[in-house]
Amino acid sequence: MNTRPAVRPALSPTAHRALWVLQILLGLFIAIGSGVPKLYGDPFAIAIFDGIGVGQWLRYVVGVLEIAGGIGLLTRRFSGPAAAGLVLLMIGAALTQAFVLHGGLLVLTPVVLGVLFAVVAVGRRDTLRTFTGG
Repeated sequence: MNTRPAVRPALSPTAHRALWVLQILLGLFIAIGSGVPKLYGDPFAIAIFDGIGVGQWLRYVVGVLEIAGGIGLLTRRFSGPAAAGLVLLMIGAALTQAFVLHGGLLVLTPVVLGVLFAVVAVGRRDTLRTFTGG
């Protein structure tokens, strides 16, 4: 019986480059385009979190998580864990949009972002093993 662990084939150079392009675009978007405005008090962000009804502290927490996740996507070591964390954050955002804010089509934004983050998490699953001990 073969007791050697199965080895996942490495990404092709083209797939590796495409994944880095996706990580860079998503990292910049989520950190600068979404996280920073939450921290500096963008009126739209304030209104969204007022609508949620739990207080503005959550806006700061989400902003920090988005910035940290965006920075993580830009690093080799933390790209997988950052993407996985952002998937969880987008699940929370989609559920909040759907059931608390009754956002209709606005729920598509976190769903699409969540899928893209999941692509990165799967593509960088080797970096997840560092954190899960696998």
